[in-house]
Amino acid sequence: MPTQLQLESLSGLLEAELPSLVEIYEHLHAHPELSGQERETASLLAGELKALGFTVTEELGRYSRFDWPGFGVLAVLENGPGPALLVRADMDALPVEEKTGLPYASAARAVYRDGAEVPVMHACGHDVHVACLLGAARVLARARDCWSGTLVLVGQPGEEGADGAQAMIDDGAYTLCPRPDYALALHSTLFLKAGTAGYAPGNFLASFTEVEIVLRGVGAHGSAPECGKDPVVMAAQLVLALQTIVSREIPPHEPAVVTVGSIHGGAACNVIPEEVVLQLSIRSFSDRVRDRILDSVRRICAGVALAAGVPEERSPVVSVLACHPATYNDPGLAERVGEALRGALGADNVVRSEAKMVSEDFGSWGLSGEIPVCMFWLGAADPERFEEAHRQGKTLPSQHSPLYAPLPEPTLRAGVKAFVAAACDLLPAG
Repeated sequence: MPTQLQLESLSGLLEAELPSLVEIYEHLHAHPELSGQERETASLLAGELKALGFTVTEELGRYSRFDWPGFGVLAVLENGPGPALLVRADMDALPVEEKTGLPYASAARAVYRDGAEVPVMHACGHDVHVACLLGAARVLARARDCWSGTLVLVGQPGEEGADGAQAMIDDGAYTLCPRPDYALALHSTLFLKAGTAGYAPGNFLASFTEVEIVLRGVGAHGSAPECGKDPVVMAAQLVLALQTIVSREIPPHEPAVVTVGSIHGGAACNVIPEEVVLQLSIRSFSDRVRDRILDSVRRICAGVALAAGVPEERSPVVSVLACHPATYNDPGLAERVGEALRGALGADNVVRSEAKMVSEDFGSWGLSGEIPVCMFWLGAADPERFEEAHRQGKTLPSQHSPLYAPLPEPTLRAGVKAFVAAACDLLPAG
């Protein structure tokens, strides 16, 4: 752990940087970029890290599924002997129309991966994450006497359902730096007040599996349903049947979620279409549970089609489009990070969090348990609004809400302090 004198020195460096970091955060918030389009964000981050003396590699993470170029940034700063620590921030925004009313609110629009023009917003706090990463880089680069080892910083594209972490790894990220001894990340939340943090050893966030189902029927006139095999009716049956997987096939002590988030089929009221396409998300903490759910999805799809009399050559097609692992915080590392958080933010400002069924692809950086990882929550809520919501029995907007609005200065101060304190503890000076 850094000494009290070192913490005071590091805090002084941070306070000098804070106004600039708030400006950068507001710029990023006003200029969000969708997954696979993070060109300007990546350029800003890479330029800043080069100026601080990091060895920077750009354009990592090419993603063939959507034919995206890679905008991943990997930066390395060697500072004597010692372990290697990877610190990651995701950079992409969401196709959400901002309704916060902030003076720096986003009015950006872009073309989404389905070809439609959409509004764009940092509704998940990735702008906070980038600004915190940059702040930690500035402080640590100027306080090299407080730590020893190798610092690896990652600006990751495509976190929002696009496996950007795995894309960077597949593109050679781990061949460009020493294999990390630890990997660290944070995620902002309005469920905690700005200036606070939450951590959890073990299960932290669920795995995410994206599934597409194509129910193939036999088209016919709407007046003659006996001449076809209706995939719309099959889809209705399927949606209800899928809900029995968690309630009747998964043990009650094993958390799992199956959500049908999209159904598309048909174009006219008097035409039985040839097919209906459904998109699902599956979440769990266990690979075994995930695989069992996938087997059940395939079985139920086949059963619905069989019951409807669909010809064998028109059987449903079930495809796994994306799959990234649960974020499992190495218990020893998490406790060590928790202690660093208490030292940086004060014991009263750090809580132990419960595991959440939301998902992230940060766990991929752990290479299936080879590298200990830890992600923690960074409080971002205006304390007055937080307390008022609590008094009224309400909650502030969650991630992905058009009203998601972190309070910049105290959030960034705490995030940078947390990253720096953890880095100095994990990369102790000789």
